[in-house]
Amino acid sequence: MTKNRFLALVTALVLLLAIPTAVFAQRVPPQVIVGSATLDGASAADGAAITAWIGGEQVADTHASGGEFTLLIDQGDGSFAGETVSFKVSGVEAAETVAWVQGGAVLHDLVANSSSGASGGTGEAGASGAKGAKGAKGAKGDTGATGPAGSAGSAGSAGSAGSDGSAGPAGATGAAGSAGAAGSAGADGADGGGGLSVIALIVAIVALLAAGGSYMMGRRA
Repeated sequence: MTKNRFLALVTALVLLLAIPTAVFAQRVPPQVIVGSATLDGASAADGAAITAWIGGEQVADTHASGGEFTLLIDQGDGSFAGETVSFKVSGVEAAETVAWVQGGAVLHDLVANSSSGASGGTGEAGASGAKGAKGAKGAKGDTGATGPAGSAGSAGSAGSAGSDGSAGPAGATGAAGSAGAAGSAGADGADGGGGLSVIALIVAIVALLAAGGSYMMGRRA
């Protein structure tokens, strides 16, 4: 197989050299790619289409023979400088790419797999899973900054009057007051009234004492 591909590459180069130089003066030499083609793990069937693509446009095509191919990529009147060439085998995208090179000759095998198609759309969301176990308690955070002082509250209602206190002990007895003025002399008693004189004297003394006591009580008040 390798010998056949090498011979194919040499043949392509000979054909390029055989093109009249007048043609080269007008057009850029094409790129030649020779290799094997594999589709879904097996060599491509005889007649399977091998195509080359640049920027989403097909730029060359050929057919497989004995599992191998030869492609000539001619840029025509345009310019493929700096472009990347991708390939398809029987319409299936190959994994390999090459850089386009003016007049280049490359041995390059292609592998395509039809099972690796475009990605399908997103499926419906599955049912929610069971609730996970509660995580460990986190570390205590730093103390926050002190907030501003609140406004003053309204005045409270007046309290009820207190009960009367118990009476204090009696004060000490004051000093005795001065003696009151002597009363006027009583009328002379009848003769033989010695006993009455004594009685009158006692009454006078009592009256005097009573007067003195009243005076003292007046001062204490």
